[in-house]
Amino acid sequence: MGPELLQGFFRDTTPQGLLLAAIDIAIVYYIIYRALVLVRGTRAVQTGLKLGLVFIVYYVARVVGLVTVYTMLNVLWGSLILILVVIFQNDIRRALTRMGTQRRWFLGLESRESTETVDQVVEATRSLAQKRIGALIVFERDASLDEFIEEGTKIDATVSSALLYSLFIPSYENPVHDGAAIVRKHRIAQAGAFLPLTANPKLEKTLGTRHRAAIGITEETDAVVVVVSEERGTISLCFNGNIARNLDAASLRKALLGLFHKRRPTAPARARQSQAPPASKASKVGVDITAKGG
Repeated sequence: MGPELLQGFFRDTTPQGLLLAAIDIAIVYYIIYRALVLVRGTRAVQTGLKLGLVFIVYYVARVVGLVTVYTMLNVLWGSLILILVVIFQNDIRRALTRMGTQRRWFLGLESRESTETVDQVVEATRSLAQKRIGALIVFERDASLDEFIEEGTKIDATVSSALLYSLFIPSYENPVHDGAAIVRKHRIAQAGAFLPLTANPKLEKTLGTRHRAAIGITEETDAVVVVVSEERGTISLCFNGNIARNLDAASLRKALLGLFHKRRPTAPARARQSQAPPASKASKVGVDITAKGG
């Protein structure tokens, strides 16, 4: 079947025919490559391998003549598209979200408003880390977070370090301190929001609920999340399912400005979430995490 397929591709040996065949192959290659990049490190890989094993059994049953097995699997293949949609619905949704991401806001560092927003968040994060006050600050970008956010109190206020700091002060009289603050179009849109937790089994057991929520929302959307650990007073940054840990204020600012740069980053890569970058390399996190983003 393979040689016949290749002969079909290159049957037309004219320059135009060869060019069309090359374009055809390149498009298929790109689609497969992007699909593999999107599912790398997720449960979709393991599920795909299991489906591949089922296909091998199907092929062997057909060749050897195992009629019952072949008939049963043949019925299964008839519903393959529906099965794939059900199994990979989260991965498909994530892929469509990223394909549609055009970064309609936070474009370009020339905007004084963009830089000011980052500076206010960084200053608040620095103060919170010094006091070991846990915090979760989410930058909404192209993909809406409304589908994933539970509860939350509407704020709609200008982003300021003082306001952000006050939102996370632990107190029975401050009901929003345990949730996330949502930054939408340079304004604090909500506070006290609860986010979906990641189901990634490869994460370190030491990661708490805030970090798992930060990774979870960035797995589903193109949001960028800043996390302050209540136990250790450390700063982390999550994007596209990646996490960079143990950042200082300067590294965080550089990373945020790198992620919000007008130039689109290269193709995304899955997180090595459980590995924190060494403190000596924290200044490079803006470049590193941007290279992983997409």
